[in-house]
Amino acid sequence: MSYQTYITEAIIVGSFDNNTADKSYLLFTKNAGMLYASARSVREERSKQRFALQDFSHITVSLIKGKTGWRIGSVEAKGNLFTEAHNRAVRGSVVRVCKYLRRFVTGEDPHPKLYEEIILGLSAVDKATVENRALIEELILTRLLYSLGYIARVKDLAEVFDREMSTVLSTPMSEKNLKELRVITASATTASHL
Repeated sequence: MSYQTYITEAIIVGSFDNNTADKSYLLFTKNAGMLYASARSVREERSKQRFALQDFSHITVSLIKGKTGWRIGSVEAKGNLFTEAHNRAVRGSVVRVCKYLRRFVTGEDPHPKLYEEIILGLSAVDKATVENRALIEELILTRLLYSLGYIARVKDLAEVFDREMSTVLSTPMSEKNLKELRVITASATTASHL
């Protein structure tokens, strides 16, 4: 019996040790949503996959759906969002965004647009000035919550929710909109049942 292989981009948002040398990974994938996948013998020194399968890695992975769940076939590393960050504050932003992904994205529902926005936003956080880093992180979180249905569309912030992420990042935001954005995001995260 042969199994179907799926190739997709993913961000590793968590990992857990299994048995002696196995490891399970929580992957936020472009085409399959959030899923757990396991890799055999990846913690052994002779494993070729262990360098690509680090937390916060941006990878292209082939996944095999088996009887007991997803298995990782081959992996190609595109980079590590944490280790490639230029300073400690950016690394903190990467960790916080991944924590929010683990908290709010559930199930194997594909979110390709959200995936692209997360990648674009995290690369913008790395290039941003100190003042803009917190704003971009807030935008990533707000768009994450909006696309998953935790935030209703607000008329005053229509340009934040409806335009492409690259356009939102390139235009300055008014102080009033920024305050409103922070209040909405804070209330959505505290009201979440997760």
